[in-house]
Amino acid sequence: MSDIPDPDTVGPVDVAVILFEGNNFNGDVAPAIAELQQDGTIRIIDLAFLTKDAEGNASFIEVEDAAVADAFAGLTESQLDLLNDEDLLGMADGLDPDSSALVVVWENTWASRLATAIRGSQGEVITYMRIPHESVKMAIEALEEN
Repeated sequence: MSDIPDPDTVGPVDVAVILFEGNNFNGDVAPAIAELQQDGTIRIIDLAFLTKDAEGNASFIEVEDAAVADAFAGLTESQLDLLNDEDLLGMADGLDPDSSALVVVWENTWASRLATAIRGSQGEVITYMRIPHESVKMAIEALEEN
């Protein structure tokens, strides 16, 4: 299959769970995700929707089965399943009642050359952290005050 990536050249893979209050997800984020993929910044590996109803019943829906499937059509054709049903249900269990979330798994294709070079030189990334948006926002606000 041509869609199977070479593990030696795959960039870092991230998973994001994006929370939406209520269970009325509308797909408005799809164009931004599509643009990142079309620009070659990321490659979508998997997408799923998580829901928890008012009674606390958690479930997940694959994108192609969701009401907003048209908005996300063509974003993922990957056969690589990094999250199984148990993973998705565990994430859905963590939601507050009457909320929903989008799970996005993507390869950071922008970093694949660096990742390949690190592996080729027998190196490995031992720590990877993301600075929360709130921390960045506070630092920018502190600069603006000076």
